[in-house]
Amino acid sequence: MLNIVVLIKQVPGTDNVKLDPKTGVMIRSGRDTIINPLDENALEEAIRIKNSREGVKVTAVSMGPESAVKALKEAVAMGADAGVLISGRAFAGSDTIATAKALAAVIKKLSPVDLVICGERATDGETGQTGAMIANYLDFPVQTYVSAVEAKEDRVMVKRTVEGGFERVEVSYPVLLTVNKDINEPGFPTLKGKLKAKQVDISIWSSEELDLDKSELGLQGSPTRVVKVFSPKLSRDTILYQADGTSKPVDELMKFLNAKEVL
Repeated sequence: MLNIVVLIKQVPGTDNVKLDPKTGVMIRSGRDTIINPLDENALEEAIRIKNSREGVKVTAVSMGPESAVKALKEAVAMGADAGVLISGRAFAGSDTIATAKALAAVIKKLSPVDLVICGERATDGETGQTGAMIANYLDFPVQTYVSAVEAKEDRVMVKRTVEGGFERVEVSYPVLLTVNKDINEPGFPTLKGKLKAKQVDISIWSSEELDLDKSELGLQGSPTRVVKVFSPKLSRDTILYQADGTSKPVDELMKFLNAKEVL
């Protein structure tokens, strides 16, 4: 049995990312949410591996509010076998470090896990840090910017996008991969998958199910945090000179550029 965990994140639509101006925490209660696009690529790759051989189980894992159950059911509809959501107030406000610790604890609880796949980054944070951090807490090797995967019995062959080209790497299980958009084209849920998703029970775990101290979770366990949120304001003081046949407009422009140290 090859056990694959796919990490998916429910994110706001690109035009609907909002932060609480007081706490600096992202507001995730909106209805207009989607599965992070690169996590869809990760899920598609896990399902491709599952369909290419016998004895593969794919579990989708997410962290977020209970509304993220919808994303996990969508993952099941696309071909995942099961879904696990970790949710609760204890996780609210987690930065990438606290998020990685919590997700690593889930993967340990699902052990043995051979392969973890996730998107290279999420559209709401764009940090690209969480995958590598999870691998660190699991003590798994990690391969990033993966654009092709060949899963074998005891190892995985990957193609990585690097500056100036590609490189091919062979890694033994267990391993964590972060994938980019070049790896595949995500498919759509099938009717059979949608019917299965309606019947499947998504496991919802609270902080009590994880072997972590609450001081390591949420805002309390986040060494980095947003201290101020504001919308940038652009202001321009325009000086208009009419060409009057004299050198005055040009002289004033040169004086202005010199004052701004442009010249």
